[in-house]
Amino acid sequence: MRISAGTLKGRRLLAKTDLRPTAGKVRESLFNILGERIQDSIFIDLYAGTGAVGIEAMSRGALRVFFVESNKKAVDALKKTLEGCGCRARANIINKKVSSFVKSAIKEELKADIIFLDPPYYSEELENILPLLSEGDLIGKDAIIMAEHPSKKTLPDKTGVLTKKKTYRYGDTALTLYKVVK
Repeated sequence: MRISAGTLKGRRLLAKTDLRPTAGKVRESLFNILGERIQDSIFIDLYAGTGAVGIEAMSRGALRVFFVESNKKAVDALKKTLEGCGCRARANIINKKVSSFVKSAIKEELKADIIFLDPPYYSEELENILPLLSEGDLIGKDAIIMAEHPSKKTLPDKTGVLTKKKTYRYGDTALTLYKVVK
């Protein structure tokens, strides 16, 4: 896996064979959709895995990235990757379940500009975490959420304060964009 653009363009990332990283073409499409919005943003990479999406966000100008991953081996590999590319100072690595992180982030009044989530395919994580994300003020009125999921899976049009704006399909993978409507 390589970073496709920005200050780290071309950098090779460590990959664990038991993880399913976001494909390069999907990552590139994600950042084309986000455009200039990524500049100086607070970016949260839920279910971070290899960290490829969050590192790409840093490369493209995110001010701070929170990597949330419950797998300890993946977290250890991510720390090495971030140190290797000189990005550790702008990264917060959180080794806990996503639901626990979201609840504590809401209590701590963390504000995110962009949240990317790529839970294990064929799990019920999206259905569980989207309503949780719509609680509190973790996501402000201008924030967006982008969910990666199997293209055959249809996500709800509305959940709490989140409204689906568009679904982009790339073969077996889809990205669904949500915005806050309060």
